[in-house]
Amino acid sequence: MMSDYRRLYLPGSTYFFTLVTYGRRPIFADERLVELLRQAFQTVKSKRPFDLQSAVILPDHLHCLWRLPDGDSDFSTRWQMIKTAFSRRVPAKVRRNGAKTIWQSRFFEHCIRDEDDFHKHLDYIHYNPVKHGLSASPAAWPYSSFWRFVAAGWYAADWGENLAADFVDMDRE
Repeated sequence: MMSDYRRLYLPGSTYFFTLVTYGRRPIFADERLVELLRQAFQTVKSKRPFDLQSAVILPDHLHCLWRLPDGDSDFSTRWQMIKTAFSRRVPAKVRRNGAKTIWQSRFFEHCIRDEDDFHKHLDYIHYNPVKHGLSASPAAWPYSSFWRFVAAGWYAADWGENLAADFVDMDRE
């Protein structure tokens, strides 16, 4: 059955993304691969600018919020470029279609509707390592933009240590 899913492309908008590794392999448990992913982001941002507003990298997936430049809605090409730049530097098996077994072929996106929606997704990103049992608090996870937001006064350093059950159950994946 073919999916009739259509992506929403709005120039200059902010988007929440989820990308998952092929077969949910925990490749980002290796900090060298996290660094290669960061380099891939920088390479693409220098060619096709966007504002990486927040991010978290977990062993088998990542979440982030981007703001695209005014007049530009092409997040798909940017993701293709990031995945390609990263994949070229990482040895992996190759599937029949020629793609390496590093990424799931698709990604999830959500166009941020308003300030409240932005804050909910920002919280989700920063709480995600706790949700998955990878750290006791957002502050303890090393591959996150959390501390940048603490420094800016958006969060207290102990945010996320005792959240309400309805927040913990929030699902954006």
